[in-house]
Amino acid sequence: MIRVPILMYHSVTDRPNDDTRPHSVRPSDLAEQLAYLSESGFTPLTLGALVASLNHNYGHSMPDKPVVVTFDDGYADFHSQALPLLERYDFPATVFLTSGWVSDAGKDAAGRPLDEMLSWGQAREAARTGIEIGGHSHSHPQLDQLSIEDLRQELRRNKGLLEEKIGSPVATMAYPYGYSSARVRREVRKAGYFAACAVSNTIAADRHDLLAIPRLTVGRGTTINMFKRAVEGTAVPLIYLRERILTKGYAVVRRTRYGLRRVRGNV
Repeated sequence: MIRVPILMYHSVTDRPNDDTRPHSVRPSDLAEQLAYLSESGFTPLTLGALVASLNHNYGHSMPDKPVVVTFDDGYADFHSQALPLLERYDFPATVFLTSGWVSDAGKDAAGRPLDEMLSWGQAREAARTGIEIGGHSHSHPQLDQLSIEDLRQELRRNKGLLEEKIGSPVATMAYPYGYSSARVRREVRKAGYFAACAVSNTIAADRHDLLAIPRLTVGRGTTINMFKRAVEGTAVPLIYLRERILTKGYAVVRRTRYGLRRVRGNV
């Protein structure tokens, strides 16, 4: 069985605001984590390259110790803080970009950005260095709570804008908040994505649904010892026990909420 740690980052800063603090990491911590991966023989892949390897696509073979580094939302500090570190260690990565949050979104602006965000020019510059740009919805809603029409709009507007502004196909995405459902995953496939990331806080394996690929959260409280144990697959359930319990509990709440909205005719 193939097992791959897929790491989920958000903001990379020494001075997070109250909204981004729990899921932010310090630049020095990211540097230490990338150094460990490099020195321990991990081979970094974008999410698209990982899926191509899993599908045995021509020219793509699976390395012995693959790892995928991902960043959600598209914070401006990816460009100023994370990108130089990734270039130092020669690591590709995948950035899942919320198109309505881009700093120069203009008439396409939507939702409420949590901090300063990437511009389209910065996203294009990152893509030219080998960073994969993936989708993350247009306005960052809980996709599993949307009507079918709104869901399709969120997915397709995001993908269309990314492809138009970046100038290359977009085939991977991540669910905002990690939330999806069978209905959401069907629409993701129809929108033209071949792979999508959730959270789940477990090591990804070739047995997992490509539209619900699990990731490991890396945040401000992730010590280097926890990080090492997580990427090596040592006691992962214990490291993320609290997060997994909360996620499962809230999943029940969301399903109930969606069912009540359907009964009331709001979905």
